[in-house]
Amino acid sequence: MYERKVLLGFMRIHILYHAMKEGIYGAEMIEELESHGYSISPGTMYPILHEMEKKGLLISEQKKIEGRMVKFYRSTSEGEEVLENLREFISELHQEVMP
Repeated sequence: MYERKVLLGFMRIHILYHAMKEGIYGAEMIEELESHGYSISPGTMYPILHEMEKKGLLISEQKKIEGRMVKFYRSTSEGEEVLENLREFISELHQEVMP
């Protein structure tokens, strides 16, 4: 399904936004995306987070959350710059494609 491919791109933007705003961990981000109607499995989420970290957009640290150790992600300055550039593109695109 082609829509899924496009939505995965928007999910990455959503991840960058929350990683910049307050930081995230995988299970929390899955729930956040579900609250907006996205359906994403851990088998999709964690490779995305790892990819974004490998590309230098996110940085992680181990944190104890709700009694268990999790990998907690925050955006890097490069991730914030990418998000800012994408915001401009999304705004322009939105104006063009939305009636």
